[in-house]
Amino acid sequence: MEKGEKNYYEILEISPQANQDEVYNGYIKAKNAYSQDSLALYSIMTKDQCVEMIKSIDEAYLIISDPEKRAEYDKAKGLKSFLLSKKEERKSSAWEEDEEFRQSHKPTSSSQIAKIVSCKKFSLSYEKNPQFEQEIEKTTEFSGAFLKKIREYRQVDISRMSDMTKVSKTYIGCLEKEDLKNLPALVYVRGFVYQYAKCLKLNPDLVATSYLYRIKKLQKEGKI
Repeated sequence: MEKGEKNYYEILEISPQANQDEVYNGYIKAKNAYSQDSLALYSIMTKDQCVEMIKSIDEAYLIISDPEKRAEYDKAKGLKSFLLSKKEERKSSAWEEDEEFRQSHKPTSSSQIAKIVSCKKFSLSYEKNPQFEQEIEKTTEFSGAFLKKIREYRQVDISRMSDMTKVSKTYIGCLEKEDLKNLPALVYVRGFVYQYAKCLKLNPDLVATSYLYRIKKLQKEGKI
């Protein structure tokens, strides 16, 4: 299938109206289907064809899991997007709701106080650099070094990141150095990166998926 003819929804076997959970589930199912050493599968497809299909699945997920890129893709394909606007999506964010609550309500209960404490814990205070913000927005492959650059830019030191993510400072350092030898199994690494990205207000699914894709690629090439 030529690149211009690829339909990311068909690759993930999901509807253009699929929500984020359905997108993720479709990705996992598709990845598992072509990642397994299935004799039945290899009887109709070569190993190289399976590898190529996995690349297409990862490519599809990187686009469809990102709200803005998905909206652009849907528009280019003439599809009616299921996604909320970026403004509406921000309003639906738990952290943003907590922030709005803090600004407009005076705490009257322990649960309200707990929400405010949580909001402060995960709030970020930094001077925005429009050029770097644009670079972050356009990035589809997140390396350890780039994540460290974002963390430092958004004024989060390793101690605070460890406190927010509940991941040890040692593991955070290893993630940023891409020191796979001193990290646990990849399934745990994905969880660490997911929480890391979430705390930096990045797209956690996109960041975790692209980070693992990069790590596996470097492993295959013998670079780590």
